[in-house]
Amino acid sequence: MRIFKKYGFISFASGAFAALLAAVVLTPTSASAASAIVEQAKDECIVGEQADGYLGIVKGASADAELRREVRDINQRRKTYYADIARRNGVSVEVTAVLTAEKLIGQAGPGHCVRDQSGAWIEK
Repeated sequence: MRIFKKYGFISFASGAFAALLAAVVLTPTSASAASAIVEQAKDECIVGEQADGYLGIVKGASADAELRREVRDINQRRKTYYADIARRNGVSVEVTAVLTAEKLIGQAGPGHCVRDQSGAWIEK
């Protein structure tokens, strides 16, 4: 997995461990579920998935207070979920979040915006 190489974990992460971690991390949960307002904002490229595993407001997009609050709430739930998975697997929250981000970005629909590791927003 790319992320293990990037963060230098390839030496301790056996193929079996990496597969187990990916399976656990990528299991759908309420932490990754979004509300209707967030889903609409994704469709309009106002909110997007980021390479760090969290939702973000697309640069230059106009997001009202309700949408920003919803994004914060979802991100807080994700952070809690990532911490739980990381603790159970003996890895960092960052690794868990980035592994999940790869999956979420891959699942983003056409017309959705995603933020890559360089910080650039890209429309799929």
